[in-house]
Amino acid sequence: MDPDPVSGAASTPAPSPSRYESQKRRDWSTFQQYLRNHKPPLTLQRCSGANVIEFLKYLDQFGKTKVHLTTCPYFGQPNPPVSCACPLKQAWGSLDALIGRLRAAYDENGGSQENNPFGAKAVKMYLREVRESQGKARGVPYEKKKKKKRKRSATANVDDSAGSSRGYVDPGADADTNVGGGGGGGES
Repeated sequence: MDPDPVSGAASTPAPSPSRYESQKRRDWSTFQQYLRNHKPPLTLQRCSGANVIEFLKYLDQFGKTKVHLTTCPYFGQPNPPVSCACPLKQAWGSLDALIGRLRAAYDENGGSQENNPFGAKAVKMYLREVRESQGKARGVPYEKKKKKKRKRSATANVDDSAGSSRGYVDPGADADTNVGGGGGGGES
């Protein structure tokens, strides 16, 4: 390492940004380019939720997810036997993640949370409609991931009398060897 010319100390290279930070920067740059190319050009201050939705629709042309039309014989089938002429679009999950990154980038670049066009109600409604329509078209409804139940602590089971139906969890034992299954750990 070369010494820093000002302090004389060895300089260390700045750590590279995380994958998320790199993607956020790239997404922000893409959105700004979209605003510059918009007819007429838009400034960030004049950007609204409607402009964000227009941007998301513009991105559909680069999508890779087949979304069957209601008139398609494969509408609602998760794995159609042959290809069809239905359009490729951006997947809902990709759009949702993109909006999350752009919301954060807007805040980081001096925008106020109250005026953040990526958090507009219209954008949230559009994303909900895309999720529902893609789920129906592909025959695979999107469902929220269920939160895993928290494991009960060993102390909660000690309060029971010995020999209770819940069993005692030995904190030092494997979850599979506990009596009564009170400590969890197994698949249910």
